[in-house]
Amino acid sequence: MEMDDHKRRRNMILYVLIALVVYLVLNTLLFPNMAQQVQINDVSYSQFIDDLEEKKVESVQYTDGDYSALYTLKGGEDNVAYQCTVMPNDSGLTDRIVDAGATLEVIIPNNDSSIWTYYLMTLVLPLLIFAFIGWWLNRRMKKAMGDDGPSMNFGSGGFGGGMGGGLGKSGARIVASKDVGVTFKDVAGQEEAKESLKEVVDFLENPKRYEDIGARLPRGALLVGPPGTGKTLLAKAVAGEAGVPFFSISGSEFVEMFVGRGAAKVRDLFKQANEKAPCIVFIDEIDAVGKRRDQGLSTNDEREQTLNQLLTEMDGFDNHKGIVVLAATNRPDSLDPALLRPGRFDRRIPVELPDLAGRKSILELHAKDVKVQPPIDLSAIARATPGASGADLANIINEGALRAVRQGRNRATQEDFEESVEVVIAGQQRKSTVLSDHEKQVVSYHEIGHAIVAANMKEGAPVTKITIVPRTSGALGYTMQVEEDEKFLTTRQEALDKLAVYCGGRAAEELIFGEMTTGAANDIEQATKLARNMITRFGMSEEFGMMALGTVQNAYLNQDTSLTCAPGTAERVDEDVRKLIDAAHTRAMQILKENKFKLHELARYLYKKETITGDEFMTLLKRENPLMPPKPTA
Repeated sequence: MEMDDHKRRRNMILYVLIALVVYLVLNTLLFPNMAQQVQINDVSYSQFIDDLEEKKVESVQYTDGDYSALYTLKGGEDNVAYQCTVMPNDSGLTDRIVDAGATLEVIIPNNDSSIWTYYLMTLVLPLLIFAFIGWWLNRRMKKAMGDDGPSMNFGSGGFGGGMGGGLGKSGARIVASKDVGVTFKDVAGQEEAKESLKEVVDFLENPKRYEDIGARLPRGALLVGPPGTGKTLLAKAVAGEAGVPFFSISGSEFVEMFVGRGAAKVRDLFKQANEKAPCIVFIDEIDAVGKRRDQGLSTNDEREQTLNQLLTEMDGFDNHKGIVVLAATNRPDSLDPALLRPGRFDRRIPVELPDLAGRKSILELHAKDVKVQPPIDLSAIARATPGASGADLANIINEGALRAVRQGRNRATQEDFEESVEVVIAGQQRKSTVLSDHEKQVVSYHEIGHAIVAANMKEGAPVTKITIVPRTSGALGYTMQVEEDEKFLTTRQEALDKLAVYCGGRAAEELIFGEMTTGAANDIEQATKLARNMITRFGMSEEFGMMALGTVQNAYLNQDTSLTCAPGTAERVDEDVRKLIDAAHTRAMQILKENKFKLHELARYLYKKETITGDEFMTLLKRENPLMPPKPTA
């Protein structure tokens, strides 16, 4: 606190110096004329007469009523005047003034008013201006620091304390135990994470059991996983289950523009937690303040000071009081190792994307609050959404309910939820986009090309829907495949089959129209990514074998892969990628040539209907057509 007081005094001195400089500038530029007030000297009447006779007087201001005269001299200073009392009933005074060549004015000057105006403009007004500027700067700084307290706090360390206000306050949102309102039953699809956190709950409820045996609960637990998987919800559920207060703050709220303020917020956070113990302290997006420090010279910047203070507080608080620190991040690789060592964040709890059973339970949890029209098969929705997070699944249910409302119904149907899956994946239908007949034909052949190649793969996922309706994501159409059962492993042959399916659209365009379009851009991107991963990560290259030639960065975000090999090897990797894609393209082209008649038939059917189901597609694909020429024998 001594450090804070010192900083407040320093800020106060700095502000006073700035105000002084501003005052001097204003006094020099704005008030020079005000400062140049007339200096009045008292003289005798005889002196006035002498000056008139010597013709030194330039102008005379005669005050009617009090027999006083104010005059200036020729060649004298502009701001100097002389005042005297004239003789009553001096009838010759006017003649003397005229004979002396001076001007005569009958004016009643108000010297007191001028003096008060001078003081008002040079003293009172600047003080009011500085007070307003100080108030405005104080409000701006306090808003930037997240403090909504009184604008000026002269009772806490003077004006400097007012400037500091609540800048050192943590700003954490405190939720009382009875108001948390979330328990483990409100979290679906994260059974493993809940099991890991139940121990924390048990400690908060029965700390003596652990003290008796000499066990020490981890000081902190780090929740890691992709965005939208329920990390924050799990932290709230822990507080709700244990019935303890819940402190919530984002890591970005510790980052301040003033050095030392972030550290002060950390101190205040743990001070409040110590007063409310037992409790849960949750720091969301901790990577904003806990990033790995520079390897070079110490920078002593604000973020590093805040991190050091966080490390100190986690070492210093009494764990026996029942203070548990939970943190969440989707970038654990960027955290400082000192933050992850035992004694701080001892436990790392993965909160991964839900599997098939988890997705179904999440859908059921969110569907409980939505009025539906039976029958509803949420299992089909779960199978159609591999890789979806809990937030995505909640959005799918909500989008289905919104679609029902838009169509004037009071209950959501299975069709609404199936359509919402497409909305989340590919966006809303773009009704304003009107394709020409030729473009519509190209897109039809493109999507049927994907579908036919996919249908000829033994282990491929079945086709469930084909559409050429444009979407807001930019897709002019798409072919949806849904696995019957979720797979966690992919064989080399399955990867090669996927490559061929990716190439099916472009191959159909080349086969039918003899040209290429930009419609295969996403297919090419996905095929290239898969082929590169086969070589650099999966060890599925004949040339390189089981060599790891790349590393994954940001595993929970975009999963970018960077090569970790020599430049010459990188060129060979590129060549190997091209060979894999060329082979897949050749394979797709061969399949389509063998099914060219069906390609025409299905493309025309899709052109007319715009959207067909997987069952329709498979029925037409397998149906014998008397006009179809026999397949060439090997």
